[in-house]
Amino acid sequence: MALWAVIIGTCAGCYLLKLAGLSAPRRLLDHPLVQRFAMAVPVALLAALITVQTATDGGQQLVFDPARVGGIAAAAVALLLRAPFLVVLVVAAATAAGLRLLGL
Repeated sequence: MALWAVIIGTCAGCYLLKLAGLSAPRRLLDHPLVQRFAMAVPVALLAALITVQTATDGGQQLVFDPARVGGIAAAAVALLLRAPFLVVLVVAAATAAGLRLLGL
């Protein structure tokens, strides 16, 4: 029963957060600090997700997986070379697959 309470509470919280965003006055949303925050949050969340997926084994353990780290490094190089996003994904996946094929 406690699980359902958590699920219902989370749903209500998400709905209220969405409603708060839709109900916010326009002058608040046009404030430069709010706009900068809104632009930075998705980048920070994506970076956190990539870090967690790269450095953990799906549980509570930190791991060093050379194939994952190599894929991230290859993606970073492709980004620095201003490759298109799809190319970055292919380079990262191919690097990780190649390193796994080599036994790393």
